[in-house]
Amino acid sequence: MTHHNTGLDVKQFAADPCQFLDHAIKEYVAVSPLNCLTTYNNAPFFDEPVVAFADGDDALFQDFKTIIGDFHFTPREALEMHVRAKGWKLGVKNHMENVGVISYALPIPYETRLSERRTPYGGSPRYNHTRWRGETFFRSLSHYISSILEAMGYHALAPSHARFFERKDMSGVWMANWQERHVAYAAGLGTFGLNGLMITPKGCAVYLGSVVCDVALTPTSRDENRMAHCLFYRDGSCRRCLERCLSGAISEQGRSNLKCREHSTKGHHELVRKMGKDKNLIGRAPACGLCSTKVPCEDRIPDSARSKNRNY
Repeated sequence: MTHHNTGLDVKQFAADPCQFLDHAIKEYVAVSPLNCLTTYNNAPFFDEPVVAFADGDDALFQDFKTIIGDFHFTPREALEMHVRAKGWKLGVKNHMENVGVISYALPIPYETRLSERRTPYGGSPRYNHTRWRGETFFRSLSHYISSILEAMGYHALAPSHARFFERKDMSGVWMANWQERHVAYAAGLGTFGLNGLMITPKGCAVYLGSVVCDVALTPTSRDENRMAHCLFYRDGSCRRCLERCLSGAISEQGRSNLKCREHSTKGHHELVRKMGKDKNLIGRAPACGLCSTKVPCEDRIPDSARSKNRNY
């Protein structure tokens, strides 16, 4: 919890760091002037987030070196790189006793999701502006979380915004050395869907972020079935994201990162331009959200019976 007139409540943090951080993150999203879609009546980019925690030394993070690639950092490796990069020795720990991970999902509001549902080509102006102008807020949030922890004497960083963050071309598939979706799963934030996205308690139409720190955090429980929230993997009753994908990137075998990337950087832009729908767009690409909207898992963990009759 933060108090502008009295500073950080260090005692409350010591008593329950997870509760403190959960509140601080939600408060920042609620009051930050940067969480503001100025081109759409100052509506917020994101709704109240979902926050989860993990032990940075959880064996699953080591498993990611096999699942994703040996280039993928563990939380401890990322934190140690951050500490070494500070360039000063006095007071720097040679070994972090504890490593914790804070993972959070920022839900896209109903109005923005609705605009994307109604767009047959993907990349509606409101969704597009959320993607590119929302990046400023997204970065500010990770910096805010890290700054709180650093101000209290801990080390903290957001690996996705670190200098060492990069994406690698692994035999035609682009993979990052810090995968927010996999980190979110490890932290118990949700499970994977057929569209390759993380289905959180507030659905898959979310933006994911994380911060690593040298604080012992109580892990959020996670479902050992990494596909548990997806109706397709649950009972085969849904293929909505597959049907909405224009690029053919989603099949019953999952999502092809390569096809999705090719569509988003080339084909999608050309499609939108030919349709004359690019005039109000900004950023490097239209930003497609078709597979995360007008689907049963858009804003919730879907219930099989209710989802079959859900109207959009």
